[in-house]
Amino acid sequence: MSAAAAIVLAAGEGRRMKSDLPKVLHVAAERPLVEWVLAAARDAGIARLVVVVGHKAEEVRAALDHHDDVSFALQSEQLGTGHAVSMCREVLSDHAGPVVVLNGDMPLIRSDSIRSLLDAQCQKSAACVVGTARTESNAGLGRIVRDDDGEFLRIVEEVDATPEEAVIQEINTGLYAFDGSLLWEALSRVEPNNQQGQYYLTDCAEILMAAGHRVVASCSLAIDEALGVNTPDQLTEVGEVLSRA
Repeated sequence: MSAAAAIVLAAGEGRRMKSDLPKVLHVAAERPLVEWVLAAARDAGIARLVVVVGHKAEEVRAALDHHDDVSFALQSEQLGTGHAVSMCREVLSDHAGPVVVLNGDMPLIRSDSIRSLLDAQCQKSAACVVGTARTESNAGLGRIVRDDDGEFLRIVEEVDATPEEAVIQEINTGLYAFDGSLLWEALSRVEPNNQQGQYYLTDCAEILMAAGHRVVASCSLAIDEALGVNTPDQLTEVGEVLSRA
């Protein structure tokens, strides 16, 4: 496998945290949230890390600038996950290997799970691997729709789900592994065709499939890994989990 790079999304404001501190710098178990994510990526064998900064970008840069393996990309406007990843194109212009996309507010992600996504991308020659998990508590989460042979068909958001799709327990965690040579092409075709006017990374899966490329859903993550921190209560919850690990 070619050397992989990781893009870590860390540009969000995190208003529900009720704090002026950038969300990814909130501390759980004596470590900023984003540091847990970076450590998991390193443990998975990733040596090139790009952190997307936006809200209070200089604070996040200052907190992470001592890491020699971290570069930064600026998302000056918060226009969605697809837009955030596209901001990394210049930084990774010389990178031809796989690209993993991680969220800086998901500190419970495990290195083995990141490696599983990369292994699936390599072994199945996939343009994109969607990291999924199973849960009965699927309210508000994107469902993974598969065909009769178990192959990935699409991601359906809850608001758009049919009654049959709404009961699906396999959900999208928001973590992906891409063929780096195809990622930028797919992102260039993402359109803000939604009420929020945002560019969504999830659209890349459908775009790549429409172009004849293979997209795989890998149910290799535990549901706790998909727990993002959006509120003080969730910060306390993940801190307790990390302290017990």
